Amino acid sequence: MRISGEDIKRLIPQRYPFMMVDEFEQRDDSSAVTGLTIRQDNYFITYDGCMAETGLIEHIAQSCSALAGAKSDSEAPIGMIVEVKNFLCQRRPQVGEHLETTVVFGFSFGQMTLAHGVTTIGAEKIAEVDLKIFVQ
Repeated sequence: MRISGEDIKRLIPQRYPFMMVDEFEQRDDSSAVTGLTIRQDNYFITYDGCMAETGLIEHIAQSCSALAGAKSDSEAPIGMIVEVKNFLCQRRPQVGEHLETTVVFGFSFGQMTLAHGVTTIGAEKIAEVDLKIFVQ
């Protein structure tokens, strides 16, 4: 399933200016690839024209949200980041660059899910993180 544009809104509850996913492709029941082109009006752009590290974490978390939304039979679920572990940022993306993020869901217990995300620009890995996410 490949989704882009306004159709992303059925997968995630976030809206402009906090919407951090503009492409989605589900690979299987536990993984997906998302995309985001960094625009100047992105909430997480800093004075130097780069996205803050917290924006990368939010993008990966929203990528997880999109996967949860694709698996849901109803409206987009509400989720919260409970824990951020092993965050590695090689560099911050700049306005105009396109992020591609792969998220994989691991162990789930009740409404808690462990997820791993890797973000690249082309062949360059720029960020990686493990998240614990609570999904309502």
